[in-house]
Amino acid sequence: MVLDINELSSKIIGAAIEVHKALGPGLLESAYEKCLCYEFGLRVMCFERQKPLPIIYKGRELDCGYRLDIVVENAIILELKSCEKIEEIHKAQLLTYLKLSGLKLGLLLNFNVVLMRDGIVRIVNEL
Repeated sequence: MVLDINELSSKIIGAAIEVHKALGPGLLESAYEKCLCYEFGLRVMCFERQKPLPIIYKGRELDCGYRLDIVVENAIILELKSCEKIEEIHKAQLLTYLKLSGLKLGLLLNFNVVLMRDGIVRIVNEL
């Protein structure tokens, strides 16, 4: 069964809320990443963790060491944060990742909030 991107986004947000309820704020991003991936496994969702993101520069693919935190169902990039607040540079970074990857939707998930819904930013690449 193939979900549309909005349904998939909702499933991802549900998993993030579940992780946040269990752990709360204040941990390292890596802890949330590992637990979120475990949650995706329980929900039988395909994902790639720390996916390499090469840069195409003047027609040449260059490995510059960039990694996408998580890519779910080869459709949505997740950029995880555990910071005081989401800054504009975080949004710009995710948009750049979307453009470089050719994907349309990204979710910026900041786990360092009291309510997870306040830590979710949706970024769309208009291609």
